[in-house]
Parts: sequence; structure tokens; C-alpha cells
Amino acid sequence: MAMPRAKPLLFSASAKHTATVIFLHGLGDTGFGWASAVEGWIRGNKLDEVKWVLPHAPRMPITAAEGMPMPGWFDITALNGAIDDIRARQDEPGLLQTREYVNGLIQSEIDAGIPANRIVLGGFSQGGAMALLTALTAKAKLAGVVGLSCWLPLDSKFHNLVRESDFNHDTPIYMAHGTVDRVVPTAFGQLSYEILKRQNFPVTMKSIPGMAHSACQEELDEVEAFLHSRLPPQEEKKSEL
Repeated sequence: MAMPRAKPLLFSASAKHTATVIFLHGLGDTGFGWASAVEGWIRGNKLDEVKWVLPHAPRMPITAAEGMPMPGWFDITALNGAIDDIRARQDEPGLLQTREYVNGLIQSEIDAGIPANRIVLGGFSQGGAMALLTALTAKAKLAGVVGLSCWLPLDSKFHNLVRESDFNHDTPIYMAHGTVDRVVPTAFGQLSYEILKRQNFPVTMKSIPGMAHSACQEELDEVEAFLHSRLPPQEEKKSEL
């Protein structure tokens, strides 16, 4: 059964809308938690044609928090910094249900006239995990993927999921992770990067010295540059003709 979901937080493009970024927050947060980052990217004036979609995860009992209900994209059994504990007993039904929801957000943008190759999917922590899983198994070719302080879920069967839908094997992926992350261990992010690299995905991994499970301005600036490279303005090109 589909879970009730609030409408995403939206930031309209300040120029003609030609591209969309969908960004998923982390466990216990809402789309509002990333509003200030989006406002910073908007102030940069490099992404004027981008519409921003910040969905809100539904509240659900989280096993790692002793069953306490909180916003989550899927259940997670452990947040103790142990890689094997995070990988154990992954909530596959929850992951796939959220993947279906995010694919619906992507399709809504396509139906509104935005080509799939002008859509970037990104996220932080749990949201980053969902971004990787959804984008790399999507049934349309996207412009890029951003995964911050996150990991690749269902990694043991990921190659099978890709085989079912492999439109994004050459879609650029930007990953970043703090070197002292004790929530999603730095080594887990590195392992996920290596898994993707072995499967020949064009992924880059940025290590942020001294950063814990959070974001910093250096990282946000790099995300802005990545987004600009994947979603260059189109109106400028027309004016040059």
C-alpha cells in the first residue's frame, strides 16, 4: 500500500525552466532541511533555468531508533557506524517502494516537458542512497547523479537491478563523503564508490578532510559546479545563434 506523502517543497527556476534537480534529504529530516543549500545554489546565478524539487519522506518506525517514528525513505536497522550492520537486513520493500515514488517525480517532470537528460537526481545520506539506487536503475537517461555522505543500497544484487534497466551506465555520478563520518562510515562510501567503479560507472569520489556526517561549503560549491556542467543554460546558446 502506498504511503501518504506530502507535496515536495519547490523552488521555481528564475529564468525559463529547462532543467530540474530532485534532491532527497536524510533520515529524520524534511525537504526544508536542504532549502538553505538550494537558496545558496540559486544565488550563484549559474543554475537560473533549474527548478528544484525537495521531497519530504513519510514518517515511519525506524528500527535503528528503537522503532521511533520519523521521516525516512526506508527502514534501517543500525546506525552504529558498522558497515556490516548497515548492510544486514536491508529494507528492500521500502527501498523499492521509494524508488517507485521517486521515479514518479522524475516522470512528472518529463510529462511537464523537461527531457530526462535535463534532470539530475541527488540526495544526502539515506536520500543519497535512494538517489543512487533510483537514478542508476531508472528507465530514462538522466543528466547526472549526486550522492553525499551515502552508500549504494542492495549492493549485492545491484548488478541484477541494473540489468533490468540500464539507461544510465554512462551517466556521471558525483559522490562526496567526510573523512570522520561515524554515522555512514567513510569506508562504506568508499566501498560503494569502488563497487560502482568496478561496474564501469563514471563515478568520482571527493573526500572532505575532517567532515563528519554533514555538508560543508566546499562540498556544496563542488555540487554546484557539477550541476552546472550537467545542466548548462540553454537560453544562452540560443541567443548566440
